Amino acid sequence: MGAHTHGHAVTATGKHRKSLVLVVAITLAVVVIQVIGAALSGSLALLADAGHMLSDAAGVFIALLASWIAARPATARSTYGYQRAEVLAALANAIILVVIAVVITIEAIRRLGDVTEVRTDIMLVAAVLGGAANLVCLLILHGGHKESLNIRGAYLEVLGDLLGSIAVVVAAVVIAMTGFQQADAIASILIALMILPRAWSLLSDVINVLLESAPKGVDPATIREHILKVEGVVDAHDIHAWTITSGVPVFSAHVVVDSESLNAEGVDRMLDRLAHCLSNHFDTEHCTFQVEPLEHAVHESHQHA
Repeated sequence: MGAHTHGHAVTATGKHRKSLVLVVAITLAVVVIQVIGAALSGSLALLADAGHMLSDAAGVFIALLASWIAARPATARSTYGYQRAEVLAALANAIILVVIAVVITIEAIRRLGDVTEVRTDIMLVAAVLGGAANLVCLLILHGGHKESLNIRGAYLEVLGDLLGSIAVVVAAVVIAMTGFQQADAIASILIALMILPRAWSLLSDVINVLLESAPKGVDPATIREHILKVEGVVDAHDIHAWTITSGVPVFSAHVVVDSESLNAEGVDRMLDRLAHCLSNHFDTEHCTFQVEPLEHAVHESHQHA
């Protein structure tokens, strides 16, 4: 005997789709400004920041596309729909970030030995405009970065862009005041170093989802202890907790119930108790209980003995 409560809910990314669209538009506009600025000024740091922002725009666009795909209804073959597409998009974002960081570092090291004169006035203006746009994007994404891996990925990328823009501004000021042209290449390396930790953090979360690890803050052993306290419950086993995509945790368990409680109150009443118990520790929208009479559990244990 079992019960489940699978509903078709809007994913965490889907809730903030309009914010993502706005961020993509702002980011692409800044990319154009910074690429032109990099071409006119000869700044690698500015070009690196533009490349990072372009990867951010591409990543957010992938997240948007994935959220639309994830909203498609489930089918007989894809029983959870296409919600896992959002996680794959976050994986693509992380990989893009790593590639960008490596390319920037290689070019910056080459530039350290081949000094290129930089026009700091154009470099400074473009960097300041980029930083201002990044601040706006951070404010737009702030409300959803704790709910969705993709929103978090976009938020962290924009935060990195802001730090990158600050690095470019500092480099421009240093070059203008001291003539130390290598500051541009050094700023580029700093931008790359800021990208890698964020990429690793996002990649780590994605791997946990793909490996179906328990969601953060969820301890299956603790949940089992609470289930065992429900009146009539004798045992609980085969407990699993995992995540389909951001904001969609899943739980399942086999619950052994004594025959007296099951006969007196029925399966419906027992399921209500279990759902109420679980609601204090887990999102019960996607949970499944297999209720087993004590006699069946004993019979099953003999079969596996």
